[in-house]
Amino acid sequence: MLSQTTAVAHLSRLPLLTGLGTDLLAGLADAMVWREVKKRDSVILKNSAGEHLLFLIKGRLQVLDVTESGREIGLNLLMPGDYFGEISVIDDLPRSASVVAVESCLIGLLPKAQSLALFHQNPLVAERILKGLAKKLRTASIYQTILCLPNAQQRVFALLQRLSSIAPGGLVVVEQAPKQQELAIMANTSRETVSRAFKVLTEAGVVEKDNHRLIVRKPQQLEALALQDVTLERKP
Repeated sequence: MLSQTTAVAHLSRLPLLTGLGTDLLAGLADAMVWREVKKRDSVILKNSAGEHLLFLIKGRLQVLDVTESGREIGLNLLMPGDYFGEISVIDDLPRSASVVAVESCLIGLLPKAQSLALFHQNPLVAERILKGLAKKLRTASIYQTILCLPNAQQRVFALLQRLSSIAPGGLVVVEQAPKQQELAIMANTSRETVSRAFKVLTEAGVVEKDNHRLIVRKPQQLEALALQDVTLERKP
């Protein structure tokens, strides 16, 4: 699908592979399988065999799990530059979650044999994988805490706070803000509940929509709402 030159250019921009030699990247590009997926297509199914390490080149993906009652719970969102599927490559066990495209995506799939060789033969990549696993473990712990909150709107507020970051200039934003349905899945609630939560936030001037991101104008009040210890007044 892609020329080697284009493939190497894509790989050289991936955080996991930054700084690797051109020859190594060319070898990875030759082994890579490229896949274009459409919105709502499944990329990984839970309990399937872990035969590839996957790289998201463009688009967005959502990691999902399914409760015993059959309800989907969104674990996190994947953005361009992210890699995923490494756990099954490492421990040789089935996939622990499903991954679905929330928009059209381009994905690179590196076969398991080449993935393990990449880890074993490149200490820098192995170190990045270890740090990535530690980060995912911490994130999973935070999301587990959020999902234990009894109030659905509180879970939405807590998720938005967790997704926010400080942009250049000191502005607090949620970059590439999830759509309401995506947030509903992540918060284990309904889209209507998310809509009501956004109404509270926008009418109180806590958040403001700006193209594909949210600006958090009042981060302290968002934090307070996540903790449920404040009642916001609506803007006049």
